[in-house]
Amino acid sequence: MNDEQLLRYSRHLLLDEIGIEGQQRLLGSHALVIGAGGLGSPVALYLGTAGVGRITVVDDDTVDLTNLQRQIAHDLGRIGQPKAESVRARIAAINPDVNVRALVCRADAALLQQLVASADVVLDCSDNYSTRHAINAACVAWGKPLVSGAAIGFDGQVAVFSPALGGPCYACLFPPDAQPDEAACATMGVFAPLVGIVGSMQAAEALKLLAATGTPLLGQLLMLDARSMQIDRIGLVRQPHCAVCGSAGLPPATPTSANEPH
Repeated sequence: MNDEQLLRYSRHLLLDEIGIEGQQRLLGSHALVIGAGGLGSPVALYLGTAGVGRITVVDDDTVDLTNLQRQIAHDLGRIGQPKAESVRARIAAINPDVNVRALVCRADAALLQQLVASADVVLDCSDNYSTRHAINAACVAWGKPLVSGAAIGFDGQVAVFSPALGGPCYACLFPPDAQPDEAACATMGVFAPLVGIVGSMQAAEALKLLAATGTPLLGQLLMLDARSMQIDRIGLVRQPHCAVCGSAGLPPATPTSANEPH
């Protein structure tokens, strides 16, 4: 690290759990962020300010006035612009050393197989069931940890999925053949700070994984009710007959405690 980086990241360097070695890991890491909206905004910004060396942001949508209630990476001057490009510009204004690649396209299965291969961690900030399963399938195929977040109304969820690390995959909890009652985001309300809370948690989990510090939310589903700020954890296990990760050769699931209120 040069003198400017030592100054920029000094608050990380003062943490024994991160220090110079952990910060150098972050600088040499590549994070893949799928979605540049409510969750993707705080995720990408915190990864960028923390010094993750390469960030790829994928989103096919453009900034709309209704987004500005909660999608903090965007502003009035970027209405009509691609969200991925807006996030790239915002990170560049804060930390120009970070290499941000903005992809203005839909994250389909073929593209995800290409992108996940080179990522060290993948963050699912998407808003639909099919994309979530395509992301999970690519992460399982390449053995990459997946940090998943969701937020609607006043309810949020965060989890880390990684069969390669001994935990379940997303499909163990939500089978691909299930038919969820998905409503369009445009017709659903969301408490503005909720996406910031969940996205910040996702960023924290990704940074812990990349810096090799702390204990990840592996095999646990953290559920937040922002009405009361009640947080609960549900223990998750890998399903042996899971259609995605049920193949042989993976390590046993990591034991976790279930239903722990916090």
